[in-house]
Amino acid sequence: MAPSESKKRLALAIIDFLGSSLKDGTLTAEDADSIEIAQNCIAETFGVDPNNSAAMQDALGGQSLFSIYNVYEKLKGKTAGGAAAAGESKPTAQPKSNSTPESDKLKSEGNAAMGRKEYDAAIDLYTKALALAPSNPIYLSNRAAAYSASGQHTKAAADAELAVNVDPQYARAWSRLGLARYELGDAKGAVEAYEKGIEAEGNGGSDAMKRGLETSRKKVEEMKRAESAPPAEDVDNASGASRGGPGGMPDLSSLASILGGGGGAGGAGGMPDLGSLMSNPMFASVAQNLMSNPDMLNNLMSNPRLRQMAESFGNGGGMPDMSSIMSDPSLAEMARNMMGGGAGRGAGNQ
Repeated sequence: MAPSESKKRLALAIIDFLGSSLKDGTLTAEDADSIEIAQNCIAETFGVDPNNSAAMQDALGGQSLFSIYNVYEKLKGKTAGGAAAAGESKPTAQPKSNSTPESDKLKSEGNAAMGRKEYDAAIDLYTKALALAPSNPIYLSNRAAAYSASGQHTKAAADAELAVNVDPQYARAWSRLGLARYELGDAKGAVEAYEKGIEAEGNGGSDAMKRGLETSRKKVEEMKRAESAPPAEDVDNASGASRGGPGGMPDLSSLASILGGGGGAGGAGGMPDLGSLMSNPMFASVAQNLMSNPDMLNNLMSNPRLRQMAESFGNGGGMPDMSSIMSDPSLAEMARNMMGGGAGRGAGNQ
């Protein structure tokens, strides 16, 4: 199974972390060759390009893997200690925060930009807030909302996933993850996100979360029905379809021969010249009547005798005997109807 886009971004973040460890002095120059080999192996295995600055920026989002993990360690310690001291069995529903006064100010400005529907500005402000407070779930969730509002659902899903990883009880981040996944066509993933969001909210979940869950479940059912539907070609070629195959559009070249097209070019048993036939007023009138009257056309081509003669002509059997055709009362009546009554009798004398 190919790596997911999320795992590819993580691979790029690891490659960046290894490179940064050389630059900041964590590792020595003697380790450079080993680090380069490790970076190349990771890039090749996950199919990523660390030299692609856009992909790297998308993966990091103004943060670093080390800063994200550092926040995780601090939050993990606080959650474990607080829960043990208070004897709680479930973490608080309030989102964890590692904010600073400056980052909160940037977040508030981002919220104001969202209110004005200036989504690019909001994204920029939330990104600056995250640079000061990496992996803050509120900032990540808000930026996910801004990404979704601007149609960048892949980035929205990435931010929301990181937010719920930092704080699994942050219901709003689950909701934004559900929306992003739904817009990306991952209805099953959206259902999972909304279900976890409802669990985090408690008390059966909010109305908004339940509506998101219901919409996603309906989409899953629609996708299942679409997968079980017959292929389009099976429907098109079914009996009575309007094109091709038995019961479809008749072979007009054979029809032309039966209706008096024997004088056209093509030789004995050959294909008639449809261009010449259509310039013939009689045949043009017949064709017009046929095409404007589907029932007449179906009756004509369902006549066993006409079908037999058409097949014989198509296989090189020569022109049919027109006197024999017109001696059949049903065919004679059909011909008169196609030619507009008296026109049929006149055409027989040509």
